[in-house]
Amino acid sequence: MRFAIARLAHRARLRRVPLTARLRLTALYGGLFLLCGAALIAITYLLYVRATGRGRRDAGHPSPWGVKAAKLLQASAQIASDRHQLLINSGIALAIVAVIALTLGWFMAGRVMRPVRTITATARRISASNLRERLALENADEEFKQLGDTLDDLFARLEASFDAQRHFVANASHELRTPLTAERTLLQVALDDPDTSPDAWRSTAELAIASNRGQERLIEALLTLARSEAGIENAERIDLSAICDRVLRQPGLVPERLGLRVDTVIHPALLEGDPELIERLVANLVDNAVEHNIAGGTIQISSCTRDDRAVLSVTNTGPIIPPGDVPRLFRPFERLNGRRGSHTKGHGVGLSIVKAIATAHRATISACPQPRGGLSIRVTFPRPTEPDGIPGHTSQPKSSLHEPKARLPSPPSEQPGRVMDPGATVA
Repeated sequence: MRFAIARLAHRARLRRVPLTARLRLTALYGGLFLLCGAALIAITYLLYVRATGRGRRDAGHPSPWGVKAAKLLQASAQIASDRHQLLINSGIALAIVAVIALTLGWFMAGRVMRPVRTITATARRISASNLRERLALENADEEFKQLGDTLDDLFARLEASFDAQRHFVANASHELRTPLTAERTLLQVALDDPDTSPDAWRSTAELAIASNRGQERLIEALLTLARSEAGIENAERIDLSAICDRVLRQPGLVPERLGLRVDTVIHPALLEGDPELIERLVANLVDNAVEHNIAGGTIQISSCTRDDRAVLSVTNTGPIIPPGDVPRLFRPFERLNGRRGSHTKGHGVGLSIVKAIATAHRATISACPQPRGGLSIRVTFPRPTEPDGIPGHTSQPKSSLHEPKARLPSPPSEQPGRVMDPGATVA
C-alpha cells in the first residue's frame, strides 16, 4: 500500500514538472541525435560484418585440412571478439556524445528561445494603459523578427483603437451633457421665476422637447455606429439603385430649402450586405451633401457597376475643404471649425457612420475635395459571391426624381493627388 502511494506521489511530481518549449526542443535534438547515432552504428557494424566475412572466405587457400580448420576457428573467434568490442566501444562513444549533444542542445534551445522570452516579458508589461511600448526585435532571426514586427503592428492598432475609443467616449459624453445642461437651465429659470406665464412655460417646454429630439437623434446615430462596427450578421443580395430611389423619396430630404439642384444617374448595381445599414449609408451621404452645401448649389448622385463592383458616388458643392482636413471628416464628432457651412445641425457622426458601414461591408470609401469647393465621396463595394444577374454597365439609367437630369461625369478615379481616408479602406 505504501509502495503504491509512493508511486502515485512520484507520478504527481512528474506531472508538475513543466514541459517547456526549451525542454521539448532539447529532447527533440537528443532523440534525433540518438536515432542518427544508432543508425550510424548499425551501418558501421553491418559493413564490418560484411568485410570480415569476405576476408574469411578469401583466407581459404589450399592447406592441410587440420591446419585449415584450426585457422578458421581462430579467425572466427577473433572476428566475434572484434565485433563484440566494436559494439561496446560504439555504445560507449554514442552515450558520451549523446550527453554532449543534449548539453549543447539545451544551450542552443535557450538561445533560439531567447526572442520568445523577450516577446513574452514585453507583452506582459504592455497593458491598456501602456500600449506605447514596442518589442523592437533587431538581432533576432528572420522568423522571430517578423513575429515581433507583426505584434508591434498589432500593438500600434490597439493603441490607436484605445485612443479613438477614449476620444469617442469623451466627445459623446460632452455632446450628451451639453443639451442636458441646457434643459436643466431652462427648467430652473422657469421654476425660479414666480411670474412665469403659461406662454413662457409652453415656450420652455417646446425648447426642452426640441433638445430632447436632438439627443434622441444622437443616441440613434451612436447605436447605428456601434451596430456598424460590430459587423454584418445577415447579408442579403440587394440593388443599390432601389435603395437610392427610396432614400431620395424620403420626406426628410428637402434640398429645395437651400435652392439645391439634385442630379441623379441611377443604374442597377447589385451587392451583398445589410439593407438597413446600406440605406443608412446612402441617407447619411445625401444628408451630408445637403447640410454642407451652399445656396443654389448642386448635388450629384450616381450608382453603377464597374468590374462587377457596385459603386455609389455623391458629389456636392460647398465651401473649399483643405485636402489635409478630409480624413478628419470621417472621425466621430470632428468639425472643421465651421468651414463646411454654418447651417449644419448634425453632431459630427454622419460620415463616421458611413465609414463604419463601409468597413463592415469590406467596401472602399474615398473622398476628394473639389477645386471650387465641396466634396466628392465614392464607395466601392466588393463583388457579390455569385455572378451578377443584371449587368449594370449596360442598363439604362432611371429617370431623375428632382430637377432636370444632367448626366454626371464618371465617378472620380483614384488618381495621384486624390485624398483617401486610409482608415476606411479595407483590403
